[in-house]
Amino acid sequence: MCMATMVTEPAGELQFLRPEALIDLAAARHNLNCARTAAPCSRVIAVIKSNAYGHGMLRIAQALDEADAFGLSRMEEAVRLRQAGFEQRLIVLEGFFGSDELEAASHYQVELAVNGWEQLLLLEKSQLQQQVTCWLKVDTGMHRLGFPPAEAARAHRSLENCISVRPPIRLMTHLANADDLQDSATDCQMQLFLPLISQLGGEISIANSAALLGWPQTHYDWVRPGIMLYGASPLLGGTGEKHELKPVMTLSSRLIAVNQCQSGDRVGYGGGWRCPEPMPVGVVAIGYGDGYPRHAPSGTPLLVNGSRVPLIGRVSMDMVTVDLRSQPQAKVGDPVILWGRGLPVEVIAQAAGTISYELLCSVSQRVRFIEEGFG
Repeated sequence: MCMATMVTEPAGELQFLRPEALIDLAAARHNLNCARTAAPCSRVIAVIKSNAYGHGMLRIAQALDEADAFGLSRMEEAVRLRQAGFEQRLIVLEGFFGSDELEAASHYQVELAVNGWEQLLLLEKSQLQQQVTCWLKVDTGMHRLGFPPAEAARAHRSLENCISVRPPIRLMTHLANADDLQDSATDCQMQLFLPLISQLGGEISIANSAALLGWPQTHYDWVRPGIMLYGASPLLGGTGEKHELKPVMTLSSRLIAVNQCQSGDRVGYGGGWRCPEPMPVGVVAIGYGDGYPRHAPSGTPLLVNGSRVPLIGRVSMDMVTVDLRSQPQAKVGDPVILWGRGLPVEVIAQAAGTISYELLCSVSQRVRFIEEGFG
């Protein structure tokens, strides 16, 4: 019979080599102030869905406690915030799915986007202990969630007559192409929405991060910044620096090997990258298992000791390799920044054929999260 052996850990805190995500909470507050400056006449719904875009929902909610409300995707996120003691207005942008979620919204006083007739009918059948505040969402062109414009007035009347709904009803829509300032789709969506604003009135929310920065005619009563709160640009081809935003997450690791390779040596899985000459190749302790994009190609920049070097070879689960010819003095233990301070996440996203949102949301729990700038 095999017997398990109890292992006694050594005294003191163990320090293991792990990639680190430094979360700068002062930068998050700075970015919230940038949103207010860009839309000075609007109140701010700080969007902290999807674990605050990978940054940690509770820590970001605490840092952004001066926001007028928090925007979430799902009821579970709102309940978690309430149970953690947050008292701010909470708005669930996907609304509710089933009577349990509706009752939770009533109990925890969570505001709901109403996106379709199924949700509205469930509201009409409900007998809630406390009324809920509702935002009628209109689909003006995203074709994802929301009532068609032709049905919005009828839905609005139904909500006004529903005993479970606290008046007044608020209106919102979502812009599909606001990240492209040359695209006419945003103007087309506004032309569909403006008659409903005139007809139905109430508080209005249209602008996401891209519209907040690029389409001032969409600001109205409430703006909904998301990605800009984390320091990344919502506009095509831009970086947060252009809008005076500061990166909240800096993802870093260290060199764990420096190899002296020869001309013709193949580097990484598949051997697709060959050394053109004798050269030092660095190995960094991070990979797609930590959330670094597997499809980042050779040439994607990293910072070694604060200077850019190119990625070479394929990204592995736990490691990446870099060309150190420009950093011949680099040694094991030297710091490496994957994105963040000095290296915008948008640059890495563009190289990898994706968007900054995905990179930030994909950082895994193998990474050690460290907070700074609070207080």
